[in-house]
Order: sequence, then C-alpha cells, then structure tokens
Amino acid sequence: MVLNFFESIDWADLALKSGEVLAKLIGIYIAYIIVKSIGNKIIHKMFEGLENRKEISTTRAKTLQTLVLNFFHYALFFIFIVTVFQVFGYNVTALLAGAGVVGLAIGFGAQGLVSDVVTGFFLLLEKQLDVGDYVTTGNYSGIVEAVGLRTTQIRGFDGTLHYVPNRQIVGLSNHSRGNMQALVDISISYNEDLNRVMSILQEACDQFAKETEEVVEGPDVLGVQNFGSSDVIIRIIAKTKNMEQWAVERKLRKWLKEVLDENGIEIPFPHQVMIHKNEHQKERG
Repeated sequence: MVLNFFESIDWADLALKSGEVLAKLIGIYIAYIIVKSIGNKIIHKMFEGLENRKEISTTRAKTLQTLVLNFFHYALFFIFIVTVFQVFGYNVTALLAGAGVVGLAIGFGAQGLVSDVVTGFFLLLEKQLDVGDYVTTGNYSGIVEAVGLRTTQIRGFDGTLHYVPNRQIVGLSNHSRGNMQALVDISISYNEDLNRVMSILQEACDQFAKETEEVVEGPDVLGVQNFGSSDVIIRIIAKTKNMEQWAVERKLRKWLKEVLDENGIEIPFPHQVMIHKNEHQKERG
C-alpha cells in the first residue's frame, strides 16, 4: 500500500513545482535584500542632505533617521512575510482577518508595547531628547545612542548600554540643552588672608577664561562657601559649552593649584601629632 502511494506520485511534476517555489522564494529574498539596501541608502542620503543644508541639527537628524529606518524595516518585513505566504497559496486576506481577531484577543496583553510606541512618538514629537544628548531618567544616566519605537538606548559612562522601554521614561532630565555649569571648590588655610586669596583667584580665573574657548561665562569667585575642620572653602563657578563642564573643571583645578603654589598660599592637608612615651620610666622612690 505504501509502495503504491509512492508509485502514484508524479515525482517529475513535484520536483518541477518544488523548484518553482524555491526559485520564487530565492527571488523574493534577493528582492527583499536589494530593496532594504537601497531604502537604507536613500534614507541616509535624505537626512545627510537635510543636515548639510542646515535644515535640521545633527542630533535631530540622527534621531529621526533611526525612527524612519525602524518604520521602513518593519513595513518591508511585513510585505516580505505576506509575499512568502502568497507563494505557498495561502489566502492573505483571510489570514489577515484571522490575525486581526487573534490580535484583538491578545491586545489586552500587549498594552505595554502600545504604551512604548505612543510614548516614543511623543518623546520625538516634543523633542524631549535627541541622539547624542546627555540624559537622566530613573536609575539610568548617560548618552542617548538610539531612540526607537519601543525602546531608547542610553550608554552609561561606565560603558554599559541600557535598553529602556519608552513607557518607563516617566521623568526625563536632559542635560544637553543650553550651556552647562562648571563648579570648583578650593580649600585654603585659616591662616591665609581671604581678601588677598580671592583677588588672586579671580585674576587667575580671568586669565583662564581668555585661554579656554570652552568657557562661555566666568569663571567667577563667589566667595566663602563653607568652613571645614581645618580649611575655608571658596567656591568658583563658570558656564561652559555643552558637555564640556567636566573637562573645564579638571583644567581649572590644575590651573588654580599652580597659581596658589606660585603665590605661596597653603592648601590644607590632614596633620597627625604623635606622642612618644619614654620606654623606661623612673621608679617612684
């Protein structure tokens, strides 16, 4: 019986049909790869042209480019799947209708996904963040590397890449909008003349500003910030270009340390007093 079944099969026709299906699948896949490659290049060129014409900022161009690429890839993949089903003779219309019913059934379980997409849309629409911005949200802080429909990628300063679902971005602090502030506290001894010290520091800050292009305003000596156990703390602030505040703080600390040394102004450091008792004590008479 099994032998008769195999004898009844038209192997030549089966091989011909299988070859046709395989050829169609290969052709569809090749077309998918070609269209994807061409689409990627067109999108890159489009945003590169907008950026070169100064119609959009670099960070904004990268952000929108990522979003458009996501839309394009999802749509192209959907068309690819539908075309493959058509090759195998499935009724795509009935399949989509069935998928709609199933989608409605599981829709309540996919509310988080919908929330991610909607939140991501408004993050971009309201320009709350762009690729390259330094942001803080929840327990995450770092540089935005990508903004997608579902997640936002934030690179921490330790190198960790955080994938944050958009719906979890409830409170967002963007540190990359406008100038930033550099803050430096300098400790001096109680024995120093405060007026003289602050005058020297301000002169040094004025010279520092002339030689540091990252400084937008200041640095200015605000005055005495606090009294320590063995030091007086003087605060200095400056406004810097975006993302340059840390470099300016480091450079300013070095600059002021050298100025203090040149003027013989003491920077306090911990002192220890050691008392040595005589090993041999006189016996009481």
